[in-house]
Amino acid sequence: MNRVILLGRMARDPEVRYTQAAEPLAVCRFSVAVDRPFSRNRQEGEPTADFINCVCFGKRGESIGQYFRKGNRIAVTGRLQVSNYTDQQGNKRYSTDVIVEDFEFVESKAERANSGEGGFAPAPSVQPSAPASAAGFSIDSDAEDEDLPF
Repeated sequence: MNRVILLGRMARDPEVRYTQAAEPLAVCRFSVAVDRPFSRNRQEGEPTADFINCVCFGKRGESIGQYFRKGNRIAVTGRLQVSNYTDQQGNKRYSTDVIVEDFEFVESKAERANSGEGGFAPAPSVQPSAPASAAGFSIDSDAEDEDLPF
């Protein structure tokens, strides 16, 4: 079984490019910084995060390119893929990437704006017309389903 689940922050802005095929396909590349668990044996100055390269195709790739920026939190599921190629000097190189099959927003626009990351303005507060507990449930006034790209 080859299954990867990542929860972290975008380490850089995603790069979206398109293939040269008759029907161009979006290819989005980005890195996710995932915190390492605390270790008592960790030396001073040792990295506390792993930077994991990810690749996403099609509409998912376009959505990530449009809605995510460096510092945004993201959850990714996919599979690990190891590729090899020969560089211009004739050396054999290897690349390990997560091929993204699904992703989720982990924070709202308001949370991104309040943390100073992402460059988004906070969403306006929505006031329910009836008391929130009238029907026996509460209404999340920060819900932003209409802002999602899918």
